[in-house]
Amino acid sequence: MILGDDIRAVFERDPAAKNLAEVLLCYPGLHALSAHRIAHFLYSKLKLPFVPRLISHISRFLTGIEIHPGAQIGKGFFIDHGLGVVIGETTKIGDNCTLYQGVTLGGTGKQRKKRHPTLGENVIVGAGAKILGNVTIGNNARVGAGSVVIRSVPPNSTVVGIPGQVVVHQGKRVPAVRLDHGDLPDPIAERVKALQLELEAVEKFIRLWKERTKVD
Repeated sequence: MILGDDIRAVFERDPAAKNLAEVLLCYPGLHALSAHRIAHFLYSKLKLPFVPRLISHISRFLTGIEIHPGAQIGKGFFIDHGLGVVIGETTKIGDNCTLYQGVTLGGTGKQRKKRHPTLGENVIVGAGAKILGNVTIGNNARVGAGSVVIRSVPPNSTVVGIPGQVVVHQGKRVPAVRLDHGDLPDPIAERVKALQLELEAVEKFIRLWKERTKVD
């Protein structure tokens, strides 16, 4: 039973879950997911054009979580906290995946074909992360909080940063890439520093030229 798997996932992954009544009544992620299961059945099996979108819209109003009825979601799915989560129409999510608040599984472009991410099994996506386009996140992958992923990620990997970079693969650190979030590259700061060095070089050249002109 898929609903049973979804409830079990809450107890397995949220240490704050105390009892069944609390989970059933106080977990918006479970509420949004249950509404989606109904909407997806109406959308994909019965091909109803309007009612599934209405269910999705009401669910978003009540939970702050937006899941398009067309999204395919496996069993044991868990949305922790959940506010601001967006899951697009052609998204595919494997079994036992976890999303935290503010995650976007979004599309790129206006084409009607597959344009949203595919997540394998046992994937964890950290708070505020954005995965955009028709990319694949492999089984057991981890996406760090706040990351922006626009390329596919191999299985058993950890990806962090903007744009996302693989920093761990098959349990081993990727050479030349540091996992410390406080030490991630800052391209704007690096460019400003380069411009400052160039300006200092120009000022030195002008100063030397003026001194040489006075001597002459």
